Amino acid sequence: MARPGHGRSRSSLKEEDEDEEGEDPVDALISRTGCMEQHRALQECMAQGQDWRRCQPQVRAFGQCMAQRRQRPP
Repeated sequence: MARPGHGRSRSSLKEEDEDEEGEDPVDALISRTGCMEQHRALQECMAQGQDWRRCQPQVRAFGQCMAQRRQRPP
């Protein structure tokens, strides 16, 4: 719990620090796979519907892209 006079919790300070550091590490990793377009489509669907079951086409597309990436040699 925050001390009196402080309006921020420790977790909110950590989130601000991450925002200031730049790109999210997960986004950076996905970007390197070449599957960012599929990932963003899945994120948009999830944001709109709030139910992953309604986003099965996007889940499959992202999964297929990632599977193809794993099959390619580095």
